[in-house]
Amino acid sequence: MTDLRRATTRDLAAILADLPAYWGDRDVRHLHHPMFVREFGDTAFVAGDVDGYLFGFIAPAHVGYIHAVAVHERSRGTGLGRHLHAAFASAARSRGATRLKAITGPANAESIRFHERLGFTARLVTDYSGPGQDRVVLTRELP
Repeated sequence: MTDLRRATTRDLAAILADLPAYWGDRDVRHLHHPMFVREFGDTAFVAGDVDGYLFGFIAPAHVGYIHAVAVHERSRGTGLGRHLHAAFASAARSRGATRLKAITGPANAESIRFHERLGFTARLVTDYSGPGQDRVVLTRELP
């Protein structure tokens, strides 16, 4: 499996320059704020030549929050997404997190299925991101 390393601002620039290779036609530039690399860099992972990445942080309530995770189209189906999740879970656990959390839109069936295969429970929360902005909240306890 590809070695993971801490994400850099150069990695972030490469991701932003090639977003469709990770996210298709979805406009997710807003999810890629530099703070995830600059301020939460110890939980921002990149694989290989930016074959995949995960940006997350540890919330004060002992929750490892997975903000964005994506695998480049050239590396899908290799287990890289699982590898990124495992690395983040380990980092979160070492910092005192007792569970993981991720958020996605109700229409993102692929993400929901992926997280459920990793042991997450999916729950639809009405108005999670404001009126009319339902989200699926994915959670998993850390052993």
